[in-house]
Formats: sequence, C-alpha cells, structure tokens
Amino acid sequence: MIKRTLHNTIVESLRQFPAVGLIGARQVGKTTLAKMIAREWPSESIYLDLEKPSDYAVLAEPERLLSRLSDRLVILDEIQIRGELFPILRSMIDQNRRSGRFLILGSSSPDLLRQSGESLAGRIAYHELTGLSLKETGAESMDRLWLRGGFPDSFLAEMEAVSQQWRENFISTYLQRDLSIMGYEIRLPSMTVRRLWQMLAGLQGQPVRQSLLATNLDLSRQSIRRILDILQETFMVRQLSPYHANLKKRLVKAPKMYLRDSGVLHTLLGIRSMEELLAHPIVGMSWEGFCIEQVLGQMPAGWDAYFYRTQAQAEVDLVVRRGLEEPPILVEFKHSQAPKVTVGFWSVQKDLQPRASYVIYPGTREYPLSKSVEVIPLTRIGRIWE
Repeated sequence: MIKRTLHNTIVESLRQFPAVGLIGARQVGKTTLAKMIAREWPSESIYLDLEKPSDYAVLAEPERLLSRLSDRLVILDEIQIRGELFPILRSMIDQNRRSGRFLILGSSSPDLLRQSGESLAGRIAYHELTGLSLKETGAESMDRLWLRGGFPDSFLAEMEAVSQQWRENFISTYLQRDLSIMGYEIRLPSMTVRRLWQMLAGLQGQPVRQSLLATNLDLSRQSIRRILDILQETFMVRQLSPYHANLKKRLVKAPKMYLRDSGVLHTLLGIRSMEELLAHPIVGMSWEGFCIEQVLGQMPAGWDAYFYRTQAQAEVDLVVRRGLEEPPILVEFKHSQAPKVTVGFWSVQKDLQPRASYVIYPGTREYPLSKSVEVIPLTRIGRIWE
C-alpha cells in the first residue's frame, strides 16, 4: 500500500529543500517509500543502508564520497547510526545548496532531530511516516486494522496466525537487536523491558505512575523513566500531555501513555482474535488508543493535542486546539453502536466552552447527540477539522 499523500509531500519538500528527513518506527515502510521516490526522481540516486557493513564501509571517507555525488539524490537509511555525518551534510549543503540532495531516514525521532537541529537548521524538512491508517485501508478493513495494527507486514498477512507471529517476532527483534543497533544502551535483561512494555499495555490510556512501575519491577525510577523515553523516542509509545486551562480546578498533571500500534498492544496482552479483543477488559482503551492515532494522523499542521481530566473525574479523551486564541475542540471515543457520554463530559464542556464536540464510534451514521455534541463514525474524522 502506498502512502500517496505523504509520497507527494516528500517529493515537494525535496524540490524545495536540500535535505528531507523521513522518520518513523522500524518496519513501518520508510525504505520502501524512499526507494519508490528514488525511482521517480528526475536525477540519478544512490541508496546506502547504514546497517549493512558494506554500505557502512562505503562511507569510510564521507566527505570525499558525498562530494562526488553532488549531482545525485543520496538516500541514507538509519542515519542515527552515524550521527557524525550531520556536520558533514551541512558542509556539503552549504557548498552546493541545490534542492533534493539528501533524503535521510531514521527510526529515532528526538535524537535525530537534535543532531540535525544543531547541524541542518534551515536546510531540512521533516516528515513522519506512521503505520497504515483507516483512511488508506478503507472502512471495510476497520476491525482488521484495529486488531492487527498498522505495520504493513502485520496488516497484509494472509492469515491471522501469520500476522500474530510477525508481531511477536517484531517485539523480540526490537528488544534483542534493534535497540542496540539504534544506539540505545539498556543494561537490563530484554525480558525485564518486555515486562514493563506489557505493564504499559495493561495501563493503556491511563496516567502512568512511575513509582508503582518501579516497585513492581524492582527497578529505580530513573530506569523506568529511561525505558519510557526510549519507547517514546522509537515511536512505540505516545505520551499525551494534560490540557492546562486557566481554571480553578484541580487537574490531573501526569501524562497519559498509549501504545501507538494496536496490533503490538494486543500481542503484548495475548489477544489473538477479534472475539478475544471484544471480550477483553482492555477493549475500550484499545479502541480509544486506536482512534487517537487515526485522529492525530490526520491532524493539520499547527494544531496540538491533549487530554483533560480533573481530580473530580470530569474528563474528555482528547482536546485539540489551534493556537491560544481559538476555543478547543473536544473529542470522546466510545466503542458502542449507541454511544453516550458521562456527566463528567458535560462538566468539561462547561469548563472549556469548546468550539465543537464530537463522539467517535464504530458505526456508520452521523447524528446529533445534543445541540452541542455530534456523533460521527471513525471513518469520518475529517469532520473534526472542518
């Protein structure tokens, strides 16, 4: 499946900037998309995978090699492995500020952004490649995408057992090999890190108490914080910050954590089928996390996303806002064909005075829940931005 919209966006960025960065989780399809762009690019291109010893060796003298390739599109895959290349790329660009010189791919967002921010400011445009979305797979594939997640190999597997095995292999490889390759040093057994990951799966969509995790795993809070940061940096976990309005309310201040890929979430929890998912206590929070990824995947530039919860349990799943002057939009997620909202939701409406409020559900009809709240299908979340 082709990320056609992102494909076109990257091509346009390459026409305007000397360098373009494509970031996202491992196995999400960055290399496939980059090679597709290279085939269509008007000039010659060269692809170097820095995980391959032969390609790594080619860059033994990077300045000499890159200067000889000044007329080509150079694709550098897993750039975070060679962070020392960033100053060299800057030098190459400053010598010849032609657009479309470098397409760099990375699986570690903050580290990549920090390194490039020091070296390539004003010279690079960044784009994130996420897993497959419902907009791409179609409404008829909603349950399959929710159960299997958005990694292409998992979603497209011919049988459920093959998809499940792919995800299990992905988790094991991530823990035992990928973290080390990406430059992360975790001096803990991989099974300990997996146990923490499983605990986070069981706490999907809840504010995470690091002290409790540390006690349960017999680890320091610093170790817990370090692993959580790594899971976030490598696109496995999303941290949703609380919305702080200027209200005289006692608000929950701890961020909520979501496993970003619903298929990985289900594998960590031992959920193997739709029947098991629907009967599992996590079903509501799994649906919420799945929907949040779909919404944020379509969120226009310039918008920010939060959750809102008071100590008195008045809450809403998602608050999106553009700028400080415009009123926010409230979004609630319900896995029900006849969704209802709680008393706490109406309290939040009164507190925040939103521009609009929506309840997202797995049905097919749109209808008003009240004068100020609309129920819309997950397949119609573009309505939020209208």
